[in-house]
Amino acid sequence: MGASAAEGGVSIESGLSVNVRLGEVETLEHNRDKGLGITVYFGQRKGSASTSDFSPAAIAETVRAACDIARYTEEDEAAGLADAELMATDIPDLELYHPWGISAEEAIELARQCEAEGLEQDRRITNSEGAAVSSHDSLRVYGNSHGFLGSYPSSRHSLSCTLIGQADEGMQRDHWYTIARDASKLESACAVGKKAAERTLARLGGRKIGTGQYPVIFQSEVARGVLGNLVRAISGGNLYRKASFLLDKLGEPLFPERIRIDERPHIKGALGSAPFDNEGVATRERDIVSGGILQSYVLDSYAARRLGMQTTGNAGGVHNLFISSDDTSFEALCREIGTGLVVTEVMGQGVNIVTGDFSRGASGFWVENGEIQYPVEEITLASTLQEMFRGLVRVGNDVDTRGNIQTGSWLVEQMMIAGE
Repeated sequence: MGASAAEGGVSIESGLSVNVRLGEVETLEHNRDKGLGITVYFGQRKGSASTSDFSPAAIAETVRAACDIARYTEEDEAAGLADAELMATDIPDLELYHPWGISAEEAIELARQCEAEGLEQDRRITNSEGAAVSSHDSLRVYGNSHGFLGSYPSSRHSLSCTLIGQADEGMQRDHWYTIARDASKLESACAVGKKAAERTLARLGGRKIGTGQYPVIFQSEVARGVLGNLVRAISGGNLYRKASFLLDKLGEPLFPERIRIDERPHIKGALGSAPFDNEGVATRERDIVSGGILQSYVLDSYAARRLGMQTTGNAGGVHNLFISSDDTSFEALCREIGTGLVVTEVMGQGVNIVTGDFSRGASGFWVENGEIQYPVEEITLASTLQEMFRGLVRVGNDVDTRGNIQTGSWLVEQMMIAGE
C-alpha cells in the first residue's frame, strides 16, 4: 500500500485467576486474549491500528486503517523503526516459559490453604481480604521491514494473601505475595499466609511520632519504588519533554561513589529478562550509574532521536535493574541508625519528577537503641530525590527479588518526618 516501513506485533495470552475469601470462592476467571498491532511509516508520517480478529479480511482492514491514518498525520523527524544495525541477531533462550498446569480446583485449594494458615496464626487476626492464585502464559511475536522477526513465550505465576488484625487500639491490614515465572520457585501457601499474618500483627498499636529530622530505612519492597523514581527521571519521554530533574545530568555525580546501578536483561528465568525490546533492538548488560555518576538514560528509538542520542534498547522499560548492595543485614541497618524510622509503606502520589521533590504519607516502625520498638502511622516524609540519592548511606543485602527492579533496604542519612 505504499508504506516505506512497517512493524507488527502479535500477542496471545491465557490464564487462570482465583480469589478466595473466608474459605469461599469469590471469583474464578479464565482468560484468553489475543491482539495484533501494525504500525506503518510513509516517510516520517506514522499510523497505527490494531485488531483482535486474526482473519485475513480483518488483518487487511487493519493494515488499510493504519495506512489511512499515516497519510493524514504530520511528519515527525523522530518517527521510524529503530536502526537496522541494532536489531537482535542472536535470540537466546532465557528460560522464561514454565507452564504450571494447575487446575481451577487445585488453585482454589491452594488459596484456601494460604488464607487458613494466616487466620490460624493469632486470635487477633479477625478477618481477611482474601487469598489469590494466578497463573498466566503468553507468547509475543514482533517483526519489522528491516527483516527482523523474533518471538518468545513467557509465564508468570503468583500467590498472595491480605489479612486484617484487630486489637484495642484499632484495626490494621497487611499482605504478602510471592511471584515467579516457574511455579516451583514460589513460596509455599503456608509461608505466604504466615508472613501476611506476621506483618499484620506487627502493625497493631501504631503510634505517631514527633516531627523532626531522622535517619530513615526504606524496607526493600519500598526502596524498589524509590529506585523506580530514578528510572522515571531518566526515561526518554520525560527527558525530551523537559519534565525531569535529571535532564542534561549525564556524567554528573548522583549517588555516593560506591554505588553502581546496572541492567542485566539476560538472567535466565528472571521476571524482567528479555532477549530484545519492543522494537527488536538487542538488549544488553550496561551500567546506568557507575561510581555514583549517572552514565546513561533509558531510551527507545523515538526518544533517543528527539534527544540526539541512540536507543538504549529500553522500548517497553528496563530489564532487571540492580543496585549494588553492602554486605549488611536489615538488623545491622537498624543498629547503625540507632534512633530513626523504618518505612514499610508509602502512600499518595507526592513525587515530582520535574523538580525531584518527595513528599509522601508513610507508616512503619520506630527504632531506638538499634532495635524496633513499636509501629508508627500517620506520618509524612519530606525531602528531595536528589538529597535522598546523595544521602544513601547503605543498601542492605535483603534484596527483594519479586520484580523487575531489585534492591535491598535503603538507609538514607536524614529526612524530615512530619508527625505530631
